Amino acid sequence: MRIGGVAVAENDPRSEWPGDRAPSLDLRTDVPHSARMYDYYLGGKDNYAADRAAAEQVLEIFPDVATGARANRRFLGRAVRLAAGMGIRQYLDIGTGIPASDNTHEVAQAVAPDSRVVYVDNDPIVLTHARALLAGTAEGRTAYLDADFRDHEKILGAPETRELINFTQPVALLTVALLHFVPDEDEPGDILERYKAALPPGSVMIFSHSTTDLVDDPEEAARVVATYRAGGVNLTPRTRDRVTGFFAGWDLLDPGVVPVTDWRPDGNPHDAALTQAQAGAFGGVAVKPA
Repeated sequence: MRIGGVAVAENDPRSEWPGDRAPSLDLRTDVPHSARMYDYYLGGKDNYAADRAAAEQVLEIFPDVATGARANRRFLGRAVRLAAGMGIRQYLDIGTGIPASDNTHEVAQAVAPDSRVVYVDNDPIVLTHARALLAGTAEGRTAYLDADFRDHEKILGAPETRELINFTQPVALLTVALLHFVPDEDEPGDILERYKAALPPGSVMIFSHSTTDLVDDPEEAARVVATYRAGGVNLTPRTRDRVTGFFAGWDLLDPGVVPVTDWRPDGNPHDAALTQAQAGAFGGVAVKPA
């Protein structure tokens, strides 16, 4: 039999998992995963005991982490709507995470039904839910690529990418709540530059990143980082200066690099009620100059 696209024997324990909840062959459910912890913060159901345990430890230290995750999601929606309004019709969303409400293609295609989106993630749970991501409009198209942000050559050269994205036309590159899971030794800035170099003028970068600059209690923030790392999940919050550096060579749009709740707010009462400390992340959008 096959569950979630994976061949599973009748006597395999995974045969008891309903539908897409079946773990794939390389899925570790006994250790926490950043995407599944994020899903838990957002109120999703695609997480496991290890993810929930680690997330609850974080919530005990910093209860607003879930609030910040939802604020980050709303930032993504506002930024994608802006890009669509600027005429962007193709999107490369790296580190998309587990499907939630207002996915990139849903937001973009609500503005322009012919928008095309390539989603990229390397979590098996996301892979099992790829068909949910692939449900776009009749005019637009979406695809899912199983790859790691660090492998830029695979992502940029993949048939799925080349089929949906024309690199002679502006592209929106999304790395939302992603690079804080890439440690300094992996040189995330250098990797990001390779993506930026591949995009033509007029392209847009939508970016958000965890920070401790906004917190009221630095010791509390350090405990959150330690909790993630104790579970095997790297977390590297960075300063506003470091986050701003990721936009180097591109033109930042107003209001620049700001807490995600302050980036072009649309009157959402949830954002209006949050403090910068509760937001917990910086966000920004930039355009590649001619």
